[in-house]
Amino acid sequence: MKKSLVLAMAMALGVTASAYAANPFSDVPAGHWAYDAVNKLAAEGIVNGYPDGTFGGDKLMTRYEMAQIVAKAMANGANVDKLAAEFADELDSLGVRVANLEKKADNVKITGQIRASYRDMDNGSHEGRLRTRLFVNGAINEDWTYTGRFENNQYYTDKKLKEGKSDDDVSLNWAYVSGPIGGVKADLGRQNFKLHTGNVVDAEFDAVKLSYGKDVKITGFAGKGEGDDVTPLDEDRLYAVDLSSKIGVVDAYVTYYNADDGYSQEVWNVGAAVPVVKDLKLSAEYLHGDADESGDLDNNGYVVGLAYKGAKASQPGSWGVYANYYDMPALTYFDNTNDAYSGVMNDWKYGVGEGDDCVATDGFEGFEVGANVALAKNIVAAVKYFDLDSREGDLDEQTIWSEVVFTF
Repeated sequence: MKKSLVLAMAMALGVTASAYAANPFSDVPAGHWAYDAVNKLAAEGIVNGYPDGTFGGDKLMTRYEMAQIVAKAMANGANVDKLAAEFADELDSLGVRVANLEKKADNVKITGQIRASYRDMDNGSHEGRLRTRLFVNGAINEDWTYTGRFENNQYYTDKKLKEGKSDDDVSLNWAYVSGPIGGVKADLGRQNFKLHTGNVVDAEFDAVKLSYGKDVKITGFAGKGEGDDVTPLDEDRLYAVDLSSKIGVVDAYVTYYNADDGYSQEVWNVGAAVPVVKDLKLSAEYLHGDADESGDLDNNGYVVGLAYKGAKASQPGSWGVYANYYDMPALTYFDNTNDAYSGVMNDWKYGVGEGDDCVATDGFEGFEVGANVALAKNIVAAVKYFDLDSREGDLDEQTIWSEVVFTF
């Protein structure tokens, strides 16, 4: 098939013999019979020459190459119905091939986060850390995706290094697939589990999570702690059922947790958040816990908080401040999300020390205040201050946490 057939394309686009820039192909001189047609198609981006600047009009072309030209002409609004019919099979095949290539190009996406932090506790403990996370997201098919997370921690204080941690350690602490099973969304594999505030649990599990609904949503979870010997749940099993909804301007939820953690601990969590005035939100949650061997431990806890605005990584200059008050007995939580910042919430769960030297604590109470600001796009700085006391005994701790988070 000769490339002179592109003349038909030029006719379909309505070529006139005048107003286009000089023809870019060295082998199509101004006096050539197809000059205007080739010039028109080149100007419209429908035909391309070879790297050496020639058009190669006398060369044979495949039906696939012609189909590509037809497709480009159709995208430019040309009336090429007869040609489209002639090359229907090739256009269909080409379309599938191009779509698949585009899909493959976007099939895997890698994003990241770098957090530089420093924690100063009044017991003399200091911890500086650079945490790097890489997120890998891939499309399995039209419905299912894969998510992975690699994490590395480098300490610029020696506290963690003395505990056997190495700056070279890299862990794959997320590795799960997501997709629909009927009308239910499923997340299967190693994943983080945190509902709402994270005051009850925020940890990694090898788990199954199922959720259904949107405005009124029910979530079921069953998982086993990843076994890092760091969190209170370690390799224990956790089960949870959550019902959440938006009622007008109020976000509300009720959650039941059950952990096989040696105490057969159960926790009920009820919470709500409501805007007070523009940009100011009040939140409150009630927690009730029980266990097979609860002794004289308290069962009831609560958390209240106020938050004004909040930094958004995509909006430079955005900022926010907040304050929270906690009264959380040991029976009302498993692995508190704020322990990474305060350093004592999980340590004070039941007691400190062993044997005759054990000091009862029964959880913690106290307050947290914080502020955050987006210094530039995708760069957010934050500072937090915790003043916490053990609910039993006389342990107390003040902690300052500062961080800068870069996302890419």
